[in-house]
Amino acid sequence: MKMKKADIGVALYLLGAIIMLIVPITSTLLDVLLAINISLAFTILFTTMFTKEVLDLSFYPTVLLFTTIFRIALNVSSTRLILSTGNPGNVVATFGNFVGGGDLVIGIVVFIILIIVQFVVINKGSERVAEVTARFTLDAMPGKQMAIDADLNTGAITDAEAKIQREKLQQEASFFGSMDGAVKYVKGDATAGLIITFVNIIGGIIMGVVRQGMDIGAAADKYTILTIGDGLVSQIPSLLISLSTGILVTKGSKEADFGTVLVNQLFGIPKVLYMVGGVLAFLGLVTPLNPLIFVILGIIFIVCGRMIASTIETAGIEAEADLEEDTADEIRKPENVNSLLQVDPIELEFGYGIIPLADVNQGGDLLDRVVMIRRQIALELGTVVPIIRLRDNIQLNPNQYIIKIKGIQVSEGEILFDHYMAMNPGFVEEEISGIPTFEPSFHLPAIWITENQRERAESVGYTVVDPPSIIATHLTEIIRQYLSDLLTRQDVQNLVNNVRETNPSLVEELVPKLLGLGDIQKVLQNLLREGISVRDLVTIFETLADHAASTRDTDILTEYVRQSLKRAISNKYFPVNETTSVVTLDPGLEQEIMGSVKQTEQGAYLTLDPEKTKTIMASVESEVGKLEKLGKNPIVITSPIVRMYFKRLTEDYYKDLVVVSYNEIDSNVELQSVGMVTA
Repeated sequence: MKMKKADIGVALYLLGAIIMLIVPITSTLLDVLLAINISLAFTILFTTMFTKEVLDLSFYPTVLLFTTIFRIALNVSSTRLILSTGNPGNVVATFGNFVGGGDLVIGIVVFIILIIVQFVVINKGSERVAEVTARFTLDAMPGKQMAIDADLNTGAITDAEAKIQREKLQQEASFFGSMDGAVKYVKGDATAGLIITFVNIIGGIIMGVVRQGMDIGAAADKYTILTIGDGLVSQIPSLLISLSTGILVTKGSKEADFGTVLVNQLFGIPKVLYMVGGVLAFLGLVTPLNPLIFVILGIIFIVCGRMIASTIETAGIEAEADLEEDTADEIRKPENVNSLLQVDPIELEFGYGIIPLADVNQGGDLLDRVVMIRRQIALELGTVVPIIRLRDNIQLNPNQYIIKIKGIQVSEGEILFDHYMAMNPGFVEEEISGIPTFEPSFHLPAIWITENQRERAESVGYTVVDPPSIIATHLTEIIRQYLSDLLTRQDVQNLVNNVRETNPSLVEELVPKLLGLGDIQKVLQNLLREGISVRDLVTIFETLADHAASTRDTDILTEYVRQSLKRAISNKYFPVNETTSVVTLDPGLEQEIMGSVKQTEQGAYLTLDPEKTKTIMASVESEVGKLEKLGKNPIVITSPIVRMYFKRLTEDYYKDLVVVSYNEIDSNVELQSVGMVTA
């Protein structure tokens, strides 16, 4: 209800301004409106002084527009009264006689000074500050957004805090952009006031001489004083609002208590106050200046300096005592065990020698690369990677880093800072010397080279990679490898919620009527484990909804989903307009595998004897070796019913082996069999 009343009040404020431009008003009403205008100007001034953050006045550009329109309407009404009746009311007459000293010359001089101060000093400065602030704020937006993403990835802030900071950043950019234009209102208002004043003086003299039969001197004296009063009563509020604008734009985007910060910054150094007091006392004693004023003022500065110094010393002692007490309390307090139970999904720990790569102040971009990794995985595999914690660890070697998944180390690497890793892709024209090493992601042989060798290495055919790229690539591959383990039920719930926004009927049919979150989680994990993207959740959920009524076996449901995603699978493994070399499975072996499948309540498993398994693995090794000699990816094609079991059989021996069924291959794919796995 309050908001509605406020809206009505603002509407009446604007309506009154528009009416005043058209309809004449009485001098009494004009007095009331002028008083309201002055009170609004003071309100705006004190609000801008004591507001802690500029975004607390995000509607300030609109306020400038509204007050400018209202002030121009008052100018028009007062001008109408001056020229028509010669009686614009008490406020205008008082400003003309009292503020202007009742003298024509004094009034004109005071008015001109106000115009010069407002137009040349305050408005010009505010306009320039607003323009520069807007430009720098907009230019800094990408960097600030990346900083927010980096803080989010390191765990310094939560998703909700990151969202709030992004919204605040956008509001700041919008505010300063609007202020850049809104300052023009204030500048134009000052110009309009000056023009109106001169027009009123000329018009008043003409009205006095022609209509009232006054001589030129009397007419000039009467109407000029009234016009100057009108100008002062409008320009003083305008000056206050111009000053408010200057205060607001010079504050920038800093959160601050204006008065406290200003006094502390200006008078917070005792040494400065001692020097100022000494200079003032010296001037009072040595020069003809009034010694009473300058010596007393100097003593006041010295005494204030001593009081501030004492306050600073006391505050320092209290802070030290508080710190010692807090430390003692921390020692005495029982350890918070709950905080130790938290396990980060992904951790990257590194030695002190790698810190510059993660430190933005030292030019490191590792944090930015971590942000890009999360985005890349989300686009590629369709799931959100958990927050990646980056920590320095003094127990590691200076150039060593380790990667942990759920608190367990799964991989490690070592880099040489200020060096580059050069890898031979197989067609290097000339070998160069370097420190032998292995690329951590794929364990390929490589060498460390210096900056001076980089250009030479690239020219002879080496693939040269900088240290941040090495770590980022290694981290990306580890995340891909363990992404299925990182997918939690909460992650699945978030994915379900996203689908519900666009396909509510599909989600209502599937969850929880047909499948629970745990069942969907297992299906998605099965897909991710073999590198299949789950980004097309609508297709996945529709397939699950079609078949969940007949079976709740997540392994079988996974096979149905894979078949519905055959275009994506074909696009991933089989290039368009190219014949792909593959290995097939002997039909007899397929029958043997299916004959060894045992069904239980917990699912199906193979019961092949060890010798048979060993024979099959030897055949797989032989046939896959043919593909590797051709430089092709190891791909085995099986019948749909066997694919799942054959993959389980081989995954412990050949992690990178791709097993695809015939139903998962698009009809336009061309295949060439180069071998057959037999038993």
